[in-house]
Amino acid sequence: MSNTTFTMLKPDTIRNQNTGAILDMIIKSGFKIKAMKFTKMSIDQASIFYSIHKERPFFNDLINYMTSGPIVAAILEKDNAVDDFRKLIGSTNPEEAAEGTIRRLFAKSISENAVHGSDSDENAKIECDFHFSDQEIF
Repeated sequence: MSNTTFTMLKPDTIRNQNTGAILDMIIKSGFKIKAMKFTKMSIDQASIFYSIHKERPFFNDLINYMTSGPIVAAILEKDNAVDDFRKLIGSTNPEEAAEGTIRRLFAKSISENAVHGSDSDENAKIECDFHFSDQEIF
């Protein structure tokens, strides 16, 4: 079990001006921000980051969506970070997400679901390393 996880506030969050409200929920849930940046992924970066979905029919739509605008990438710290953050964000489908979760409150659909959260300690490390250098983590 790790005490860090990775999150990305997706382009729909930025477009809908929900960045501050979501960051506030994350902090009030006991997470400490260890690194954060406002950036935009290139098609190449998004294709690498989501390579696990390369053979899926939605891959091109996912890449187009994730490169359609800026994102906020962040490394979060808390005991049991991955599991606690997955609970905070809720189900991928906002209609199935629990009341009070980020996706229930801010996501519009399965594809525009407001936020990404690492699904395992191993993926959290890979995703953190993908987006941040050691000099950017505090």
